[in-house]
This record gives sequence, C-alpha cells and structure tokens, in this order.
Amino acid sequence: MKDLTDIPAVMQQIGTRAKAAAAELAFAPSEAKQTALEAAADAVWARRAEIVEANAKDLEFGRNKGLSDAMMDRLMLDEARIQGIVDGLRSVAAQDDPVGAVMTEWDRPSGLHIQRVRTPLGVIGVIYESRPNVTADAGALCLKAGNAVILRGGSESFHSSGAIHACLVEGLKAAGLPEDAIQLVPTRDRAAVSEMLTMTDFIDVIVPRGGKGLVGLVQREARVPVFAHLEGIVHIYIDAAADPVKALKVVMNAKTRRTGICGAAECLLIHRDAVDTIGQGLVRALLEAGVEVRGDETLKAIEGTTEASAEDWGREYLDMIIAARVVDDVDAAIDHIRTYGSNHTDCIVTEDGDAVARFFQRLDSAILMHNASTQFADGGEFGMGAEIGIATGKMHARGPVGAEQLTSFKYLVTGDGTVRG
Repeated sequence: MKDLTDIPAVMQQIGTRAKAAAAELAFAPSEAKQTALEAAADAVWARRAEIVEANAKDLEFGRNKGLSDAMMDRLMLDEARIQGIVDGLRSVAAQDDPVGAVMTEWDRPSGLHIQRVRTPLGVIGVIYESRPNVTADAGALCLKAGNAVILRGGSESFHSSGAIHACLVEGLKAAGLPEDAIQLVPTRDRAAVSEMLTMTDFIDVIVPRGGKGLVGLVQREARVPVFAHLEGIVHIYIDAAADPVKALKVVMNAKTRRTGICGAAECLLIHRDAVDTIGQGLVRALLEAGVEVRGDETLKAIEGTTEASAEDWGREYLDMIIAARVVDDVDAAIDHIRTYGSNHTDCIVTEDGDAVARFFQRLDSAILMHNASTQFADGGEFGMGAEIGIATGKMHARGPVGAEQLTSFKYLVTGDGTVRG
C-alpha cells in the first residue's frame, strides 16, 4: 500500500486491485464462495474478543465525539451482536448462488434460443456510517453475487470494521479466492469518499448507507451510478378500524425496540375517529415508555406531550422521539406520507381491507406494511440473510438489497448457423 496521505494514489491502487479481483470472481465456483463465507463466520466467532476490544476503542472515540445514545447503540458490539454477524454470514453462505441463474428463456421463429441470466455488477463501493456489522453484511452479499467490494466505513467504526474485515480476508484465503475481493479503505480521511464517487474506471455502483448528510453528498458528487438509500422517515397510520391490541403492539415495537435503525417509526398518524380511544392509549403508552411525543394541535392537549413544530414532520429522529398528528381519513394519511415521507417504509394498522388496498395502491414506498412492525424492514427478516441497505430509489434495486439485487443480467443467444433474412 502506498503512502496513506496520497489519497488518490491509495484509491487508484485499491480500485485496480478490485477490478482484477472482480474479473476472477465473476466465474468463481459457488462452493468456493460458500467456503469463504463459512470460514469468515468461524473467524469472526474465534476472534470475538479481539472484535469487542477494537469496538471499545471506537466507543471511546464516539463518546469523545459526542455521539447520541442512539448512534452509540448502532456502534456498539457485544457477544450477542457478534453472534448476529456470524449468523448473517452463515445465512448468506447457505443461499443459492444468484450468478448464472436463468431468469427466463424463450425460442424465436428465427431459430434462436435466448436466455437471460444473472451476472455480477462488477465492483461495488459501499460507503457507510457507524454500524460495523455492515462490513460483514456488505462483504458477504457482494461476494455471494460475484462482485468485488470496496468498503469505506464510518470514522466511528474504524477499528471494529478493521477487525471484522480481517476475518473476511481470512475466509477468502481459506477458499483460495482473491484477497482483493473485499477491501477496506485504510484511512478515516473523508477525501477517500470523494475519490470513490468519481472512480468511474473502477467502480460500477456506489451504495451509500447512512444519514441525510452522507446520502446527500453522494447524490450531489457521484459520477458513479448510485443505489439511493435515503433516510427512513417511517410512518404508521392508525385507521378508524384498527384493532387496539394490534395497534399497541405494532407502534411500541416499531418505535422502541431499537430507535437507531432505519425501520424505526418516526411519525404516528391517527384517524380522527380513533383519537379519543386508541389514540389516547397509544400516546400515553409511548410517554410511559419514555418516548417524547411531539403532537399536533389536537394531540398536544394530552398531558406529557410537547407541541410539534413544522420541522417535526419529515424528520428522522433515530431516538426516543416521535411526531404525531391527527388525520381525517386514509387519504389524508396518504397525502401526509407523500408530502413528508422518504419512500422507505410505511405502515397501516386496520381491519378494513379496502383501506389497506387503498394505502398499498396509492403509496409508492419501497416497503408498505399492514398490521406489522416497521422494524421488520430488514433484509434478514425478508429471508435474504442480510442486506446492504434499503434502497429507496426506483432504478434497479428497491427495498432490502440482498445478493440477488447485486446482480445484473446478460443475454445468451444460441443459433445453429442461423442468419437473418
């Protein structure tokens, strides 16, 4: 590795090596990729004490930087979370290999046989903040889909990401795959991010995973195509026909299970006819759980709530805070979500099938839910083993991005001396 102060040279070298690795990975046997991921999982578990030790340095860095409790929670690794990383690696290892899968095939009157088959994207650049487990998730999914990956973790998770990355490289070695298939940018210097965004000769797609600031920077400066991952401004609409028990379970889990993840609920919309019954109960339960409820004109009358300002609509708190407002009907809820949402995940709680159909049909969020906690907005929960993130754009990938979403396709056309008339 060159002098780390010469960022363009460092990134050029990483890009060159990633491109060479991607060419080899494109036809790597499924068994080798599976072996690499299983060996990486073994290494993570064997080195868990080292990973926790590295994480302690990151937590100290985060405390000194004044990170919020929610961000510190995102950063923290303990044995249970390391077990989660191991499980994620094993789950991706066990999945079917998407590369080479025939998506569809057909014959033409001309005598041609045409197949559309999955093929890797090439080199993927992943830029992420805080959560060190993304190092394992992104590395595993890119490898499974036959892609090389350049990982640029957040400055907060520098040591944890490095420790996890070492385990992934150990897995690649064990399987005889190129070690350059999964590379971690070895500097906290933000210039490395700007460099990645313009590496059109080396990187095929950028995946940003983080807050509004990071995603905005990527979308403004990228010359490389981007899978948009906007923030999770997640709404739950409580309809007039909501079941009160289901509503309580869903809202409390969606807001309080883990406040720092992108599927955490940030805004509660309550049908006017449910305010004095279910609405009152929900607001009080949230307050009792220690959630700050910022209510509109109607809801601020409930003791313990604070008044919402215009800035509270369309805000991602990632904290024990929720905005809440009363709406006249399902259409008013849809209108609010269209105005303030981020096309990530939105939920309706109701027993009225027509209201569900209307909500599902008229909103265009990547994930729409009915009577289920928005904390299920996660590739692992969707059966993808893990995810690189939740894509909120409309091009190529939407919703949880798993291994299959990290492929493109090509056409294989077979004739028999066939010529065109």
